[in-house]
Amino acid sequence: MRRVLVVLGVLLIVLAVTLRLTLGGGARLEDPSGPPELPASALELVADLDYPPGNIAVSAKGRVFFTYHPDGDPPHHLMELVDGRPEPYRPKIMPPLETPLAVRIDRFHRLWVLDHARFGRGQPRLVGFDTTNDALIHQFKFPKDVAPFGSMLNDFQFDVRAENFYIADASPIRGTPALVAYSTLPRRAVRFFEGHHSVQPQDYVLNVGGRDMSLFGLVTLRIGVDSIAVDQKHEWLYFGPVNGTRLYRVLASELHFESGMTSEDLVGTIQDHGPKPNSDGLATDADGNIYITAPEHSAIMVLGPDKKLRTLVKDERLRWPDGLSFGPDGWLYVTCSALQHVLFRTAGHQRAHAPYQIYRFRPGPTGIPGR
Repeated sequence: MRRVLVVLGVLLIVLAVTLRLTLGGGARLEDPSGPPELPASALELVADLDYPPGNIAVSAKGRVFFTYHPDGDPPHHLMELVDGRPEPYRPKIMPPLETPLAVRIDRFHRLWVLDHARFGRGQPRLVGFDTTNDALIHQFKFPKDVAPFGSMLNDFQFDVRAENFYIADASPIRGTPALVAYSTLPRRAVRFFEGHHSVQPQDYVLNVGGRDMSLFGLVTLRIGVDSIAVDQKHEWLYFGPVNGTRLYRVLASELHFESGMTSEDLVGTIQDHGPKPNSDGLATDADGNIYITAPEHSAIMVLGPDKKLRTLVKDERLRWPDGLSFGPDGWLYVTCSALQHVLFRTAGHQRAHAPYQIYRFRPGPTGIPGR
């Protein structure tokens, strides 16, 4: 028995060393943030929540929809703030959503919800609801060649009529991040850019709230393409990995099925657009600015048309700023998912660091509500 235990101990040590050498480690990214342009008082608390929020979509009428982050194991997923309190959104027909995370609202007041379905173990799908009558108006189930096991359809954007969708597969488990295009008219989805450096994570360690984001200090959390946004004219699609220093763009029209572009052609159209921090959510405004949440620095940064990176607001209350959405009257809403207290943590640890927050502020320029 003693010999067996010794052998098992040696094997565990070898496994740990192998994981550390192959999947662990990484460099610390130099802090790109500077003094914020707005004071901390610009942040206005929208809601305190028992569970960490994921993404958010605010309608032109001021209705606030959001998801609880699936990794927080919430009792409900798709939520709406009603009189400032979170209530489950209950449409007339609710498909069997498993782990919905990303939400957006289009100009027709349709709420779109993306479900990665437990990293592709279930049925990933995109659903749409008409918020004027709470009717289910669209549902698409992604085939396995588009959203395979280990995928994570994490965030998305769409064109002006919400007919063409652009989806980021962060793929933190499978390690094969890619973009996905989906068109509602032919009801067809295709996967592209897989393997290209623009969607791959770089070898940087996320350190949020003083914690290196890794599993038992052995496997570093490296997340591929997640940050994604479309400019206000619906011309350019911007995207980049969570772990990475560059933001990329491609003409959104080239990703339409009628463009006739092959996957090889599309790779040749990708442009390096400018610098970014290790990032999460993106949003754009009417002046051509790109807002970038920077979890490591509790900040929201801006990449302007001059391609210079600025710090807009920075405050310790922004615990892992995550999703962004413009609302009416120039407000920009931000969820704080505090994933440093969620990922690879116990339920007790998560509860001890509640409540979790949604904030808003006015950056100056305005953007399209729901985006």
